[in-house]
Amino acid sequence: MSTLARDLTLYTLGRLALVAVVTVALVLFDVPLLVSLAVAVVVGFPLGLLVFRGLNSRVTAGLAERGASRAETRDRLRRELRGEE
Repeated sequence: MSTLARDLTLYTLGRLALVAVVTVALVLFDVPLLVSLAVAVVVGFPLGLLVFRGLNSRVTAGLAERGASRAETRDRLRRELRGEE
């Protein structure tokens, strides 16, 4: 598995776990489940940006690198189709 795939998986699972933890905490305070889940999504995902800042940076860098690689490949293929190489 590539580093980007691993980092993206960890980041996604971490953010979902954070939402789950906030949901459980709110349910323990007798907040209804659906309301707890809605509040957890609104609070948990932005909080995940702060809590997992380093992992977020690695994912962003990996996605940028992959995008640049794909753009380079696409440009090369277009040049070949035009007969420039």
